[in-house]
Amino acid sequence: MDNSNHTHKINKILVANRGEIALRVMRSAREMGIKTVAIFSEADRNALHVKYADEAVCVGPPPSSESYLQMDKIIQVCHDLKVDAIHPGYGFLSENAVFAKKVTDAGIIFIGPSPEAIEVMGSKLAAKDAVSKYDIPMVPGTPKAITDVGAAKQRAEEIGYPILIKASAGGGGKGMRIVENAAEFEEQMNRAVSEAVSAFGDGAVFIEKYITSPKHIEIQVLGDTHGNIVHLFERECSIQRRHQKVIEEAPSAVVTPEIRRAMGEAAVNVARACNYYGAGTVEFIADENLNFYFLEMNTRLQVEHPVTEQITGVDLVKEQIKIAQGEVLSIKQDDLQIQGHSLEVRVYAEDPKNNFLPDIGKLTTYQRPQGAGVRVDDGFEQGMDVPIYYDPMIAKLVTFGKDRTQAIERMLRAIEEYQIVGIETTLGFCSYVLQHESFVSGKFDTNFVNKYFKPEVLDAHDLNEEAQQDEEKVAAALVNFLLEHKKDNNKPAQQATTTKSNWRKNRV
Repeated sequence: MDNSNHTHKINKILVANRGEIALRVMRSAREMGIKTVAIFSEADRNALHVKYADEAVCVGPPPSSESYLQMDKIIQVCHDLKVDAIHPGYGFLSENAVFAKKVTDAGIIFIGPSPEAIEVMGSKLAAKDAVSKYDIPMVPGTPKAITDVGAAKQRAEEIGYPILIKASAGGGGKGMRIVENAAEFEEQMNRAVSEAVSAFGDGAVFIEKYITSPKHIEIQVLGDTHGNIVHLFERECSIQRRHQKVIEEAPSAVVTPEIRRAMGEAAVNVARACNYYGAGTVEFIADENLNFYFLEMNTRLQVEHPVTEQITGVDLVKEQIKIAQGEVLSIKQDDLQIQGHSLEVRVYAEDPKNNFLPDIGKLTTYQRPQGAGVRVDDGFEQGMDVPIYYDPMIAKLVTFGKDRTQAIERMLRAIEEYQIVGIETTLGFCSYVLQHESFVSGKFDTNFVNKYFKPEVLDAHDLNEEAQQDEEKVAAALVNFLLEHKKDNNKPAQQATTTKSNWRKNRV
């Protein structure tokens, strides 16, 4: 459906996703007066997004391949319930060009970019080729896939070691090999090719200079179908484990206004290179001197979009819907300003003491933090089970402050308030990171976990907490003893009587 020349009001959106992002999209839709349809697997029958939506349809058994990834079934639900648009969220089918095309061919609006833009940016080599027409900084490397080991080795010598061999179809850290010197080049190249074949069915690899202390900085962009594109500043996403982000913030503590302007212009040009419309993110890596290089473009809403919303006041989901309706962007670049600072920590059901392995089970206690500057995007309630079939993220905890210090202080307070019992989570790890000198100074990079994190630091933290609790127990016992033996003419003890009765009452 071409939505470049006229607007068409969306009345009903099917959210082709689950959990916190499904709820997030539905809330903005409700504020816009748009009806919503949830889809769910049998494992998610009691999920919050199912209860929140105006209508909900079960699309299959728990495995996502039999439910959330069933393209034709999802499109059929849209026809049955007279849905006029699909929002894919992130993950699942959000960056699937085939799905975007099927949706569009079925006469349904896809709330996202064109299938062509998804396809181009979905291949690292096609993306590099598309943006090569613009003056966008690229990591030195091979412009196209390479299979000739001899030629590849020669190019590696020219670039200079260490180099990175990457699978063209890769993602999530799969099919990547770091090569320190010429002696190990051939073996690593062969390994990368076979890894790429088994993981993606595609052995195409390319070579890049390996940036040893990289920062991962990305720029949020918004484009409409009339050729207007703006950027909404940067997000710092360098705190990662297994090549996945755990803590994000906006703006970055180290990006200067000049670098911000240059990165923003480069991101807008990347979007122009594929005639992009909708919300998208252009990812860059920066070296220790903040020279930045184009990495890739994510053609969807990002998990960490709330931090950008906090510092700009822009509801990105509403903008996505307006763009899909064919409207002209309501914001110009000059309208946008950074206000304050925002942090997001991803609360995963993972055990940081056990190599961040998933730790699923029942949320026997689940109490969200509250108060000024705290936002929780989640999809769970106390008593619910965290299912084994999907990503183990429980929630995104977001704080906002007038500056970075206040945002960090609020985050530490919110982490302390967050009560989760029944499973291990990444909250303790995030608290450790936020208090680390390297994070506070802004001098951290993507190697933070390897460099600084040892599981025993959390044990020490737990012991401190236990000691503190023991001290509190001793103090409480002492107060109790004094209350029992108080003298009637003792004024402080009379004040304490009130404390005692309240304490007894509150315990009931």
